[in-house]
Amino acid sequence: MALTPAEKQRRYRERLRTGARPVHAPKPRDRRSRPQRWRDAVAELVALQAHWRDCLSTLPESLLDTAYGERLRIVADADIEVLEEIEPPRGWGRDA
Repeated sequence: MALTPAEKQRRYRERLRTGARPVHAPKPRDRRSRPQRWRDAVAELVALQAHWRDCLSTLPESLLDTAYGERLRIVADADIEVLEEIEPPRGWGRDA
């Protein structure tokens, strides 16, 4: 059974009185290299742009001149493919 807000507050105050510290699970580390993270981010942007291009192509004509249609057009026309050609630096002495 779920606790009521009053019960949660009572338990919280009891923890404060006893000095018990909350246990936080450590955040999992991202083990990917920075160049891999760059490639993954660019791939995500390209996928999102493809989705919004599909939305724009199926948008009714009555909505093309709205703020939504304009924003879809801006995203669809953005030159994200240029980002795919960029090779980020690998690090000190490893770019050779």
